[in-house]
Amino acid sequence: MTDIVTESSGSILRIQFNRPSKKNAMTSAMYITMADLFVAAAKDDGVRVVIWHGAGDSFCAGNDLEDFLKNPMGPGDSPQSRLIHGLINFDKPIVAAVQGAAIGGGTTMLTHCDFVYASETAKFQMPFINLALVPEFGTSYSIPARIGHLRAAELIQLGEPFDAKRAADLGLVTRVVPDQKLLATATETAQKLAEKPAGALQACKRLMRQPVRAQLEQAAKLENEEFSARLRSADSKEAITAFFEKRQPDFNRKTDSATAA
Repeated sequence: MTDIVTESSGSILRIQFNRPSKKNAMTSAMYITMADLFVAAAKDDGVRVVIWHGAGDSFCAGNDLEDFLKNPMGPGDSPQSRLIHGLINFDKPIVAAVQGAAIGGGTTMLTHCDFVYASETAKFQMPFINLALVPEFGTSYSIPARIGHLRAAELIQLGEPFDAKRAADLGLVTRVVPDQKLLATATETAQKLAEKPAGALQACKRLMRQPVRAQLEQAAKLENEEFSARLRSADSKEAITAFFEKRQPDFNRKTDSATAA
């Protein structure tokens, strides 16, 4: 069974994360597949809209930590950076349907979607700080720009979870809908978009994104460099060890440098 399932219906491309037993946690291979899908869809005149959702009871629980440790993100080109670049430069509408957990990348990837519908039971979190890491997908720029520094600091520096209503209040989701209507609502919006003139629709998104595209690319580049350095730090090693040992990490040591081996 493939970890990502696609289906074309007319001019709508449906992309589904398909690791429900792992809450659709992302592997290195999944990042590469997703990047390739968005690059191909961008060039395919037959695709006008993308719907993005997850199988089972979650949208995406972020990185599969075991796989991630085997294939850590580096400061240069990586599976993650390929997907980030693909999303930043994707000029067609993306409609996301989010149920259950949207953790880490499961939240930050959504910032590149044009419509985000969340079920009433959706839970969001950017817990990078809890692993002594930094956010990615350009969100160190995009989230403060969207919701303001103070509210972004609450999400990024505390790393605490928030529900669908809070996400809607912050402007991180389009609308909260009943669980049973989630995919139908996203599909209805995708169908409306598919009926619009394709050239003008893409031009609208391109114009909306153009003022921030360079900032997103720069933020993503700096995040990747910092993420890689933090991942090698003693604090991150302690956090990840504690995660697997199912205990609280102990960061009460001498100040850790960003370039600790």
